[in-house]
Amino acid sequence: MMTKKIIPLCMLLAILIGCKEDIDSSSRYVFKEGTIMTYLEKHADVYSEYLDILYKVPVSKVSATTLGQLLSARGHYTVFAPTNDAIAAYLDTLAATDIIDAPSWEGFRDSTSLDSVLKVIAYNSIIDGGDATTYFTYSFPTRQDAEIPLSNMYDRRLVVHQPEFYESDGVTLINGAAMDKRNYDIPVLNGCIHSMTAVINPSNNTLGHLLKSYIDEREEGFYVASVLAMAAGLLDTLKMHTDYVYEDKFLRGEITKSIQPIHVEGSVLVPAPGFCTPEHRYYGFTYFAETDSVWRALLGKEPLDITPEDVMKYLDDNNIYPDAKRNNDYTDKDNLLNRFVTYHLLPVRLPTDKLVYHYNEVGYMPNVGVLGVVMSEFYTTMGHRRLLKILESQESHGIYLNRFPKLKNGRHDNYHEAGCEPRNEGILIGAPNLSGKNSVRNGMLYPIGKLLLYDDNTRNEMMKNRIRWDVTAMIPEFINNDIRMSPISDVPHMNVNIPVTSEYRYLEDVDISDDTQFFYWTGLGRGWLNYDGDEFTIRGIQDVTFRLPPVPKRGTYEIRYAVNNTGKRRVIAQFYWGKDKNQLAVQGIPLDLRIGPTTVNTTSLSFPSFMGWEADTGDDDYDAEVDKQLRNKGFMKGSSIHYAGGPGSGKPARASELNSRRIIVRQTMDPDETYYIRFKTVMDDITLYLYMDYLEYCAKEVYDNPEAPEDIW
Repeated sequence: MMTKKIIPLCMLLAILIGCKEDIDSSSRYVFKEGTIMTYLEKHADVYSEYLDILYKVPVSKVSATTLGQLLSARGHYTVFAPTNDAIAAYLDTLAATDIIDAPSWEGFRDSTSLDSVLKVIAYNSIIDGGDATTYFTYSFPTRQDAEIPLSNMYDRRLVVHQPEFYESDGVTLINGAAMDKRNYDIPVLNGCIHSMTAVINPSNNTLGHLLKSYIDEREEGFYVASVLAMAAGLLDTLKMHTDYVYEDKFLRGEITKSIQPIHVEGSVLVPAPGFCTPEHRYYGFTYFAETDSVWRALLGKEPLDITPEDVMKYLDDNNIYPDAKRNNDYTDKDNLLNRFVTYHLLPVRLPTDKLVYHYNEVGYMPNVGVLGVVMSEFYTTMGHRRLLKILESQESHGIYLNRFPKLKNGRHDNYHEAGCEPRNEGILIGAPNLSGKNSVRNGMLYPIGKLLLYDDNTRNEMMKNRIRWDVTAMIPEFINNDIRMSPISDVPHMNVNIPVTSEYRYLEDVDISDDTQFFYWTGLGRGWLNYDGDEFTIRGIQDVTFRLPPVPKRGTYEIRYAVNNTGKRRVIAQFYWGKDKNQLAVQGIPLDLRIGPTTVNTTSLSFPSFMGWEADTGDDDYDAEVDKQLRNKGFMKGSSIHYAGGPGSGKPARASELNSRRIIVRQTMDPDETYYIRFKTVMDDITLYLYMDYLEYCAKEVYDNPEAPEDIW
């Protein structure tokens, strides 16, 4: 994911007032052109229809202030202003689809419909950048079809499609709406204006509604994928968008909206950044769906004639998922058809720039869009829980599902692809259609051109590889609510508090005790040593239980826990693991997170740890012996895959004496079981905290392989 760094100009003020900003903007630079409204009024021959809308539509349902008044005031607004011709064309579209009787404002059948359309036009055209964020084209995301980080006033994140070098028109598209290639990046006192030749109108529907429309309209493209999802009983789930119970509790003040933690440096109490609770709890989904052309080729039938029974027979005839039930209850998660469909679905909404997250991996150059080492994400699918791998590399020329390339992973290699056997090449994720009805609120629908299966080869290859995931990747709410690695630089986005479980179960897969403060830092612009730059800082009397992802096959696995040793207020924690989250077994003695590879950092002093860490010498045998001695003490060096610092900065984490991995569990695990891990402090100092960055699964066949020792990456 491409990110832009924006300096938080008023962070201190935001902290002091508990995450609600009241900005004194008197010292801001004033553009001579006037405000947004001044500019639009000056060019009323082009924008008169839009102006009329802005003066009619209120800022919100609880405010009498109009958008016109808002855009006349100070602030940082990005406005995608539709021209009169753009609005006329939009009305033509509404009339052509029989939503209105005639392509004019008089063609609406009632005031409710008119008000709704006015809000669609107005709210989708404005991004309120708060204190300091204005989106000129040079600050648009650089990844193709990525989303602008801040939502518009319709609570939608707009998708930017930049013209490719071979496109002669050179027009930038915002959710499929064309920007005027001559009139954009117009600076004004309170933001900037981009002239639009079409109205931005993303669908307000959900992924469930989109799939239902393919069925109802008998539309080719994803007809079979839609029929299968409906047969599996998934459409109602895929219509979920907002947790309205949480919304109501937040508005009523029943959810703690911000926390100011106790922070000590030495023996001195110092001001600490506040942590803000998310205002929303959204659901999200991603569907990697075979296109109808795939099914036509496989079954030899026209897609509109294909039934769930046809697909069920094909799967059964080809002995796919032999342990699945062969009954007619497609809604049963152990049914063959259900298992097939749900392996295509993730309970997270992954736009194109978040299929694989990029930040500080070795070789990555975000400013010019150059990829570095091979990067993968692992997610747990819906239904019968299984792992899905998403990979991107320089050599793959695209993002793939379940790709297992041969890697240049020796001690002196660069962790790029050395090649890929045909059976392991994976499935290329196609470009999604993000225009019109396809731009839904809660999901992404990606086309794939091959059958996606969790077959023996996939599971075998997954087990042969170390499985590493940022902790946020195993928590859907962090992705669906744009918390993970948010590029927005204000306090509410950079410092996030999650309510304790008894107050509200915000995280479905995490139990947080009442005495625990569960905080997350994006680490934006801080140059921290962490993988992806972000981290959890869990404070108070910590007691947290996580549901773990499944393993691919039965076997003995290590669970590794990444730590950096920069802080002096780490905690000693007892780890528990097992299948019954209410009766988890203790794993070894309490783990002292104050102990680093070379140093023990306590609140009062630092001293050598005598763990035996040494920097690599280049003598492979000697360096492997150092690794062995560290493992005997439950330690591993940090990985070579990322820098101990921000993008392109510092040295690889393996070379840093401040980075390590700790082996916390070594147990037999089964793919059909659900496992939990619990972290509980054994200290009563609430100023200490539990640090979390990433976790790893590593099968015994990898870490104890005499022929091919585990790589350093």
